[in-house]
Amino acid sequence: MTIERITITDNNTTKMTLQEKINADIITAMKAKDEASLRALRALKSALLLAATAEGASGDKVSDEQAVKIFQKLAKQRKESIDIYLQNERAELAAKEKEELDVIEKYLPKQMSEAEITTVLKQIITETGANSAADFGKVMPAAMKALAGKADGKVISTLLKQLIG
Repeated sequence: MTIERITITDNNTTKMTLQEKINADIITAMKAKDEASLRALRALKSALLLAATAEGASGDKVSDEQAVKIFQKLAKQRKESIDIYLQNERAELAAKEKEELDVIEKYLPKQMSEAEITTVLKQIITETGANSAADFGKVMPAAMKALAGKADGKVISTLLKQLIG
């Protein structure tokens, strides 16, 4: 006698929000005894809870767009900490931060390559009519808006300086 496994799919399944995904991943990390992931996920959850309960927040949920901005901020903090730890020859602390950064980056949108960023920047420079370093202040806000969440501000700034500098 054979037993067949029947899989029932629901076409109306709802997509998990980032907040729900973090909560589910915390449970998974606990079961796997993955300390690095657990540290990072708890930091993400904490930041989301702070944002949800902050003055002026709407309810106990944070939108995915807000969550991505929060995660980007946390990733930036980790990168800065890594740099500081490495400058002070504290490789063990830098390694911990790097582990957490790797987990946080899983929840961020894929970052654009420098070539892709350069293409977008050239288009923005053309649209704004920028032709010298004096126009940096005119181009940078447009670039940050166009590349929000897709590229790091330092990379955008550096490439923009090269293009119009």
